[in-house]
Amino acid sequence: MYQSVGASVTKYLDIQEPLELESGAKIGPLRIAYETYGWLNKDRSNAILVCHPLSGDAHAAGFHDGESRPGWWDIAIGPGKGFDTTKFFVICSNVLGGCKGTTGPSSIDPATGRPYGTSFPVVTIKDMVNVQKMLVDRLGITQLFAVAGGSMGGMQALQWAVSYPEMMRKAVVIASTAYSTPQQIAFNAVGRKAIISDPAWNKGDYYGRRPPSDGLSLARMVGHITYLSDESMLHKFGRNLQGKETVGFDFSTDFQVESYLNHQGDSFIKRFDPNSYLYITKAIDYFDLNVRGSLITGLSGVKAEVLVIGISSDWLYPPYQSQEIVTALRANGLKAFYGEIRSNYGHDAFLLEQGQLNYLLKSFLDQASAGDVMSRAVHTIREDTTIEKAAELMIHLETNHLPVVSHDDRLIGIVTSWDIAKAVARGLHDLREITTSPVVTTTLDEPVEEAVRKMEDNGISALPVVDRDNRVIGIVTNESMSYMLNKCR
Repeated sequence: MYQSVGASVTKYLDIQEPLELESGAKIGPLRIAYETYGWLNKDRSNAILVCHPLSGDAHAAGFHDGESRPGWWDIAIGPGKGFDTTKFFVICSNVLGGCKGTTGPSSIDPATGRPYGTSFPVVTIKDMVNVQKMLVDRLGITQLFAVAGGSMGGMQALQWAVSYPEMMRKAVVIASTAYSTPQQIAFNAVGRKAIISDPAWNKGDYYGRRPPSDGLSLARMVGHITYLSDESMLHKFGRNLQGKETVGFDFSTDFQVESYLNHQGDSFIKRFDPNSYLYITKAIDYFDLNVRGSLITGLSGVKAEVLVIGISSDWLYPPYQSQEIVTALRANGLKAFYGEIRSNYGHDAFLLEQGQLNYLLKSFLDQASAGDVMSRAVHTIREDTTIEKAAELMIHLETNHLPVVSHDDRLIGIVTSWDIAKAVARGLHDLREITTSPVVTTTLDEPVEEAVRKMEDNGISALPVVDRDNRVIGIVTNESMSYMLNKCR
């Protein structure tokens, strides 16, 4: 059932205008590295932004040319997977401050012609999200179907829901938190101390010379311990010795778990910039969506439907923090759901538990509502419009349905191309003579199945989507249904 997206290529977007950061500093020009999978439908309504964790990058799925290892979330992105690329257009970008193509401390400062180093301004999760918003805007997407991520990616998804509530319909937050706790900050602080204490760090000015590899390796080893669980380490390593029959009674590597952590540290230094580790962990530490000590207040502006997934054995971001997010969202009257991956893998389970993860994602993302399939590019006409003008507008817009509204923009009827054809044949001129009223309508939250039933029961091919004031905010047509099903790209 699960297939790969195949070959993938990292693309780059250059933005000349500077970005003002939360700190008040400005950074620019910016380069954003990103990858996309699947196809954007004609209505541009099927885009999902996937946000990566600390050590991730834009390469979330598929294979780069000449590489045998797929993207970091290949288990979840592709045909038939949770982020089904036969239905959705999936976007993933490297975060601001990273080292995999997006502007960060290893990038060249145009003012000096040298790498920024620690002259790069400190960034936050909100700053990262603002850069992602720039990318989404440049791709011509006015609203995302969903924003999703695990760990630090989950923080970004939640920040999106707070910063740009109108820009997304759904959010998926996995193995994450709404604010960093003292314990989480403490682990990050130890990692940064390890890097800064390495003499080769040289206050961040090590480019072109030996980098602080020992410090970064140690930081990764400490961090990686938090991604596992006691049970998983016991199952994987036990107290097994590494390449010897008995302990050495010295300070060499005795146990397999030691060798494993050394390997993790050594491999990490080959693909990550120490300064980026400093900046990204600092952004995680600063993350806090509480407002005046209240998470309910901090999440009060969210409008998206949210799925929060915890991991049973995660002690870095334990399940109670995921449940706390759901409680705060529900207190604001929002649709929020909690799911849990049962696993002994610890925090890393969202990168490993393919079956459970994809089941939860598909169950949530496939629950389409009328708002998910509607076209927002809906045009209306006033009740005093002539039939001739209505006909001209239909031809110009290439549409078969025009909702009729009053002078205060409330829906009062609908006309179709068939109605117009009959009016012309009969020599009619008054739009009110052919307007169908009352109108069968739907709402943003009504399940697609119910909208389909209404259309079938009434023998109609379109349903205006109205808000609480009976104002038209979209339209569901047979064609827009087919967009959602990816039949018309």
